[in-house]
Amino acid sequence: MATSCGNDDDAPAPVSTPESTEVPAPEPTEAPAPEPTEAPDPRGDALGDGSLGVVTVSAGESIQIRSLNAISGPVAFLGLPNQRGVEIAIADYGDIHGFSVDLGTPLDDLCSSEGGQAAAQTIVADEQVIGVIGTSCSGAAVAASPLVTEAGMVMISPSNTSPALTSDFEGNAGESYNVGYYRTAHNDLVQGAAMATFVFAELGVDNAAAMHDGDPYTQGLAQAFRNSFEELGGTVSGFTGINKGDTDMVPALTEVAGGSPAALFFPIFQPEGDFIAAQAPTVSGLESTQLLAADGLLVDDFLALGDSEGMYFSGPDLRFGTNVNQSTGQNADQILAAYDQAYGESPSAAFWGHSYDATTLLLDAIAAASWVEDGDLHIDRAGVRQHLNSVSGYSGITGTLSCDEFGDCASQKITIIHHESSDDIETSKGNVVFSYP
Repeated sequence: MATSCGNDDDAPAPVSTPESTEVPAPEPTEAPAPEPTEAPDPRGDALGDGSLGVVTVSAGESIQIRSLNAISGPVAFLGLPNQRGVEIAIADYGDIHGFSVDLGTPLDDLCSSEGGQAAAQTIVADEQVIGVIGTSCSGAAVAASPLVTEAGMVMISPSNTSPALTSDFEGNAGESYNVGYYRTAHNDLVQGAAMATFVFAELGVDNAAAMHDGDPYTQGLAQAFRNSFEELGGTVSGFTGINKGDTDMVPALTEVAGGSPAALFFPIFQPEGDFIAAQAPTVSGLESTQLLAADGLLVDDFLALGDSEGMYFSGPDLRFGTNVNQSTGQNADQILAAYDQAYGESPSAAFWGHSYDATTLLLDAIAAASWVEDGDLHIDRAGVRQHLNSVSGYSGITGTLSCDEFGDCASQKITIIHHESSDDIETSKGNVVFSYP
């Protein structure tokens, strides 16, 4: 009210206020971009570089491997135990990354080059197959192995023994070696040396003869025996061949009898081996000659013949004892019990354990070279070979396995047995009279 009654002179001076100024907002700053993170590699630590291709097994399908052994004809007794060893090993091993393993239809190598080639052509036509357990016979492998190699697959044989399929142990590949070929059976350079050492040092024989049938196995082993025997100071006074299918062995036996050998080594299959054993004692000059054979005749059918009594046989050391397969945890007794339960008999030939070990090596290799992505299993073929090439100190039924650069993986232990009675075959199989490390 005082103000309203006063005059202008008495009015207080207006207060001067600064003009309002707007403070600019700080420039927005972008948050630092997160460091890019790589998606985890679905392969994980699976082996392989894809150079041989990758097999995809769709969800709900099975991993495909194959058995290729002599399962019919006169040498079926050799191949059937091999096939059965594969079957038992697959059952004991179980799934791989949740996928079952399928053996498909077992194939027959017929213990011949033609049989091996025909069966291999069937196998490689199926691009889902990863590997093959086989062949039974070296001659079949010579024809089958190149096809398996070309397809990027692997072959692991439980009973091929020809040096031509691997190497001479001196860094030189055999004439029939192919990349991707492996075996759990011994190299016959070792078996030939074992028999030669036994004959020369244990039997005291310095003059021997050898026979073969031209097959890579029989000829290779006979030659390995000859080389080792001569290196020891012995004389091989006769070295001759017969033909598969021959029944009259007298001409060939007469030829070797000319050298008056004290021992005759014939690493041959049945039925030709049957005729040699029966006819040799009837040939002049061979009446008292000691007959010797190898693992090709170390089978029940031959040991049951009266003519086989008194013979010595070389072959793989079957004294497996407490050996345990590291992939399945099974020992020989457990496997043999499963064999008897499944097939109603004991194995008729020597390489069932080698077949079991060959199969678990292959399954381990598949496991190491595979991975699951979007529900499917992928298997790198090159990775399968990579794993097998690195096998060292593997505990198998047959002993400690390590693969060299040419695929020889066996423990290489050889024994000589003395067959005394055709009425007691099992005792003869265990009648070891000489061991060759």
